[in-house]
Amino acid sequence: MTGDVDSADEWSDWLLHVRHADDPEYERIVRSVVGRYADRVLDNARLAPGMTLVDIGTGDGLLAFRAIERIGAALRVVLTDISEPMLRHTQASAAQRGVGAQCRFIHCSAEALAGIEDASVDVVAARAAVAYVPDKTAAFREFFRVLKPGGRLAIAEPILQDEAFFARALKRRVDDATQPKDPFLTLLHRWKAVQFPDTEETCAASPITNFSERDLVSFARNSGLADIHLELHIDVFPSLITSWEVFLDNSPHPWAPPLRRILAERFNTEERALFEQMVRPTVESGKNIATDRIAYLNARKPPA
Repeated sequence: MTGDVDSADEWSDWLLHVRHADDPEYERIVRSVVGRYADRVLDNARLAPGMTLVDIGTGDGLLAFRAIERIGAALRVVLTDISEPMLRHTQASAAQRGVGAQCRFIHCSAEALAGIEDASVDVVAARAAVAYVPDKTAAFREFFRVLKPGGRLAIAEPILQDEAFFARALKRRVDDATQPKDPFLTLLHRWKAVQFPDTEETCAASPITNFSERDLVSFARNSGLADIHLELHIDVFPSLITSWEVFLDNSPHPWAPPLRRILAERFNTEERALFEQMVRPTVESGKNIATDRIAYLNARKPPA
């Protein structure tokens, strides 16, 4: 753990370490990819000098800092997050960048944007934040509340239902007594079931898998927002991870333990050997396939 976060939580640990497996080369790749997501959000935000932007679930400040780079000192930014360690880290980053004076930091959840007045901001933006909010209906009500008439919402959120559907399919196959036992499928399910819910009930209870892109449209519409536009981008490509060590030490989201921990805690020696024998060659060959599903939604609060 680095010294820039003095009391880490699951959010700060994942963003600052686990997401890129503490690998500098892979960190550069990740930052390049998420930077493109952030730029699309900011394109949809239509920022201009004199505006105030709220960055929901700011994390390391990616959206806020890129917005400031675009607009300059004439942009005011409110950065919110439920993670106090992450906010401290990002506040320090703002000071280092020389933009602290135009930033305000608020420790709060998306469902209750404490300290942000009604109709006081021009843009509400988020990237991979709403997906983790338990009460998305309440969050969208808050987005509507704090926006000025005519203000814009711009978000990009991962759609993770297919990962859960895959875990559920593996569970059905492994539990099917009419099918021959497949030791590798059993191990594959054990891995996936730790990182994603593998039953209908747990999928419905998990904030990251109990909504679709269509639900995002409904949340926006029901909150009172108008001029709603959503694009679902599905990209299938060779995995960006070709290092076995990075594959072991990263994880797909903050609530998912890394594979290395899963292997240590839930696999015996023989199972770990079989799993590595089956998976490692594909990872290191560069032939492993990844799929990103990102929903970009933008909308407007109707003029008064």
